[in-house]
Amino acid sequence: MTSLNVITPLHMARTIGLCFLVALMEGLDLQASGIAAQGMAAAFQLDKLHMGWVFSAGIFGLLPGAFLGGMLADRIGRKRVLMVSVALFGLFSLVTAMAWDFNSLLVARCLTGVGLGAALPNLIALSSEVASPRLRGTAVSLMYCGVPLGAALAATIGIADLAGGWQVVFYVGGVVPLLIVPLLALYLPESAQFLQRGQNVAPVGVVRGLFREGAAVPTAMIWISYFFTLMVVYILINWLPSLLIGQGFSGTQASWVMLALQIGAATGTLLLGWVMDRLPAWALSALIYLGILASLTALGLASQWESMLAAGFVAGFFATGGQCVLYALAPHFYRPSVRATGVGSAVAIGRLGAMSGPLVAGKMLALGTGTTGVMLASAPGIVIAALAMFYLSVRRNGSQAD
Repeated sequence: MTSLNVITPLHMARTIGLCFLVALMEGLDLQASGIAAQGMAAAFQLDKLHMGWVFSAGIFGLLPGAFLGGMLADRIGRKRVLMVSVALFGLFSLVTAMAWDFNSLLVARCLTGVGLGAALPNLIALSSEVASPRLRGTAVSLMYCGVPLGAALAATIGIADLAGGWQVVFYVGGVVPLLIVPLLALYLPESAQFLQRGQNVAPVGVVRGLFREGAAVPTAMIWISYFFTLMVVYILINWLPSLLIGQGFSGTQASWVMLALQIGAATGTLLLGWVMDRLPAWALSALIYLGILASLTALGLASQWESMLAAGFVAGFFATGGQCVLYALAPHFYRPSVRATGVGSAVAIGRLGAMSGPLVAGKMLALGTGTTGVMLASAPGIVIAALAMFYLSVRRNGSQAD
């Protein structure tokens, strides 16, 4: 065994800790548009359909960012691509706060999304590769719980209603990532598996790595489950605050519900990631998607603020927690030489669902379906995602990844 394969506890702690900080800022920025939606709409005189485009512009940028970020990481290293990605989404979060019209807002959100999208597959690859296969679920969940905690931080900023208006959350989401970049340069270790593969194995082509040698069906199932799960997650992230205000709740009450959702998401990420390494995978799949269906129904039917808080917590627990389980599952099906590419392609496909979700929800609301219609219309996609994840769970123990 070479020294490249020796992973010390300090090495693992630094990797997961720094990736957690990036995930924290990623979560804040992903939630920022939902928290700032009312202020942005008032500042630029935007209706619900235009706000749907603002939400989707950021998600659209995630798609090419995730795919390119994964491919580049398998060629030049996870650390380098992550540093550039963090700098990119920090910079354009600041530009978002300084936008002067609707078009500049769309461009800023799109380019922020490119950086966010490129960061995520590298966070997943670094966290999964620093742990043994048996502990990858736990390692990824420890990193990924930063995303809902960052979103909770964004909700807290909304609750505080700080002077400076809707721009404050974007200033925080811009300055802090730029401060994290030097920490990554100094203290983040490169993936040992990437370094070992770089010395001994030529890069594998994308088509061969994702669709040949038994990988085609798992890749398809990963893409399907990512698409429909993220579709629901991003409807909740982007539209729930506006939906709640439309139902008569105050902006502060809506922010409290989003905080409950993100606390539930952080809790679910940690607990479901821990359970993933211990519970039969098929049982975990059933638990997650039954929980998502139940929570969506509760969000559509709840009329009291207290019941909405509880429904938001449960929705975050299962929707975002289930998303983390998907992120932890995907690396099992790809060799180190294409792992970041495989995860990045899945994240990119998931972003198609994430991009379509806010647009579909905006259109349905424009047609007058209301909150109940939006939530219940998400159910068929969740059933499809559940079937795909069940297949992946059954295949996990016999996967080809190292």
